[in-house]
Amino acid sequence: MGFLLRWGFAFVLLAATYNPTQWNFVRWGMANYETQLPLAILASLVLLIGYIIYVRASLRSIGVFGMLLILAVAGTLIWVLFDFGWLNLADPTFNTWLALFVLSLVLAIGLSWSIVRRKLSGQADVDDIDT
Repeated sequence: MGFLLRWGFAFVLLAATYNPTQWNFVRWGMANYETQLPLAILASLVLLIGYIIYVRASLRSIGVFGMLLILAVAGTLIWVLFDFGWLNLADPTFNTWLALFVLSLVLAIGLSWSIVRRKLSGQADVDDIDT
């Protein structure tokens, strides 16, 4: 259940920033930054905090190589599904949602990996402090 929550928050973070609908921060910010600059800056900072939490934890737990490896596995899985005819990549809207799904999965795995590693190996990370 913990992983699903981490994935859900990662997906909401990415989708709130940009998605193919009109309901995203990028489009809202571009349309309203002149009239609602303080609110746009506040929303930007809240999103930035979310990205810092997810990206920093992912880089610390799986690193750039791990993130690229997860992206490579996901990309290859998409390629296989496309090659078997089970996935159609002709729709740009679907492709954007698929990219959001994959990127949120990378961030969720990165945020969860230290917990998984500790449970599997019984070893805590050097920066883990349990008192």
